[in-house]
Amino acid sequence: MKLNIRSIVLTFVLAVTALTVLRPAYAAPATPLDQQAQAALDALYASSPGAKALGAQAKAILVFPDIRKAALVLGGQGGDGVMFSDGKIVGHYNANGVLVGLEAGAQSYAYALFLMSDNAVRNLRANNGFELGVDPNIVVVDAGAAKEITTSTTRADVYSYVFGQKGLMGGVAVQGLKISRTGP
Repeated sequence: MKLNIRSIVLTFVLAVTALTVLRPAYAAPATPLDQQAQAALDALYASSPGAKALGAQAKAILVFPDIRKAALVLGGQGGDGVMFSDGKIVGHYNANGVLVGLEAGAQSYAYALFLMSDNAVRNLRANNGFELGVDPNIVVVDAGAAKEITTSTTRADVYSYVFGQKGLMGGVAVQGLKISRTGP
């Protein structure tokens, strides 16, 4: 009887393993996050020719379509994003951080990072993300004032766009944003 149960369990394990390994390859359907990130990037490109020029030269673009931020002296911010390279999704990321200071309110915004060099992409992947303001050479660009950016004036490793702001946030605070990879 013992041998029979072992044989059945072993057969079951082998069958499940074989089915898992031999399953047909298929394209995964786009998730709502993927669709939101693509829509946010398209909206940024429509409103800013400079962002579109950066996108054409970027090695990768990391888009957070909805970062939420709230504070009353102490607060937090966070959201999920998608990395694009050559028009394809190559990873999913999370951004989160804290706010400390005289700040109050709630706000949501979209955020895009244009990684302009292979080194910037490598650093993001190798270090399991980075903290904005600490690691890479980042230039923060106002989406409305980015008309002067062209492919000949780009010199930084990373360009950052904050756009689509909604809500009201006011005050002065020290804040940080940590970006980490969450999936392929």
